[in-house]
Amino acid sequence: MSSEGLEGRVRPVSSDVFRRACSRFPTGVTIASVVDQQGVPHGLTVNSFTSVSLDPPLVLVALAHSASVIDAFRGARFFSVNVLAAGQRALSERFALKGHDRFDGLAWHAGETGAPLLPGTLAEIECAIQQRFTAGDHDLFVGEMVRAVVHEGEPLLYFSRRYRKLADAF
Repeated sequence: MSSEGLEGRVRPVSSDVFRRACSRFPTGVTIASVVDQQGVPHGLTVNSFTSVSLDPPLVLVALAHSASVIDAFRGARFFSVNVLAAGQRALSERFALKGHDRFDGLAWHAGETGAPLLPGTLAEIECAIQQRFTAGDHDLFVGEMVRAVVHEGEPLLYFSRRYRKLADAF
């Protein structure tokens, strides 16, 4: 038997295979946001959001090092996660595009932590940043949920590189 074992034979998949495989997992769509030291809001569309722990209530967002707002997140004490409703595709697309002020002319309000909250969402979540660490080409932000408001409605979904809608199969 080889002393290298399985580790010596395993190679990571290509970026294309990775993207295709991960696109098969349906996700909700969120906008993560912060305010910088000058009180200016920053945010971006994020589907890499997940719950981490019930006690304490922790969530995680993953942001690429190449994200235009990464420094604002690194300098923040709090962030928000705005869970988008089915009718908010245009908002998702607005926050996914680079090269413009995503909040320009947009209605929003500061939450109790100061983090930006958007109207019409399914959930407004405010978090205190507990940990930030690097994993590959992303920073992972773990936040303790300090406030949440939940609204009724259908979610905006993303699957196989396209926006989708829920369909009751039952």
